[in-house]
Amino acid sequence: MVRVLALADVHTAIAALPAATRDRVARLCDALVAARPAIAGMAFDRPHVMGIVNVTPDSFSDGALRPGGGDPVVAARAMMAAGASIVDLGGESTRPGAADVAVDDELARVLPVLGRLGSLDGEGALPVSIDTRKAAVMAAALDAGAVIVNDVSALTFDPAALALVAAQGCPVVLMHAQGSPATMQVAPTYIDAVADVFDWLDARIAVCVAAGIARDRIIADPGIGFGKTSAHNAALLHGLATFHALGVPLMLGASRKALIARLAGDDAPIGERLGGSLALALHGVAQGVQIVRVHDVAATVQAVRVGQAVA
Repeated sequence: MVRVLALADVHTAIAALPAATRDRVARLCDALVAARPAIAGMAFDRPHVMGIVNVTPDSFSDGALRPGGGDPVVAARAMMAAGASIVDLGGESTRPGAADVAVDDELARVLPVLGRLGSLDGEGALPVSIDTRKAAVMAAALDAGAVIVNDVSALTFDPAALALVAAQGCPVVLMHAQGSPATMQVAPTYIDAVADVFDWLDARIAVCVAAGIARDRIIADPGIGFGKTSAHNAALLHGLATFHALGVPLMLGASRKALIARLAGDDAPIGERLGGSLALALHGVAQGVQIVRVHDVAATVQAVRVGQAVA
């Protein structure tokens, strides 16, 4: 028989904990139920879709697979027309095994696209997040109109990034990754994947807040596929709701990842993972994730809207 604890029982159990543990539990409980203010125009009374626009020659999923084919600006506008709330522009691949890209090369890839996104044929500027680990790219992209920094290293890769984001006052996505893209899939290890990733993100959020980044401008991402085995990824997906205790909006990026083929057991190539991508996006939304970061925007928007309509 499952015993349902009354609220008074919960308070009694918390009161019996050691002081330090009790204080943390109380903080996490408060964070769990706290309102999530809007970020970059996204009010979190509904889930949002972020469209992926990579301008890299070595991204694991790029080019002809996206709407608009090889033109990233056409792709971005197609994504927004299909219902994306924001597009995520990246000039450095962070797929497993990827090498670092020089700052000048990354800037040469993203800045022309940002310029066109703000002025193409007189159309309005699109809301863009810049997917980068480098402070110089963050600064230039923000000056060019980007509204969010999305850093897969959670502002740990570049020593100047933390102060830059704090000074800019912009929203930031902090993602968990174990190791660098070049090494992250070499024997990743956790004691407990959910607890370890949660604690790392909790500590990283605290560092960012102490540095002057407002908590209500932070989004957290558990980093599916970044330094995780299939078992670690599955555990994180199963435990997604746990991460709401961080007290910030959550983003999930699992679109077209190899995990899908492994879970399905079908060795599906990148271009044939739409079904699995939609399944994971809908799972994330069901777990309360506020933003899903995807390649296939139109299909995801439709799936989320239908799922919300019948929930």
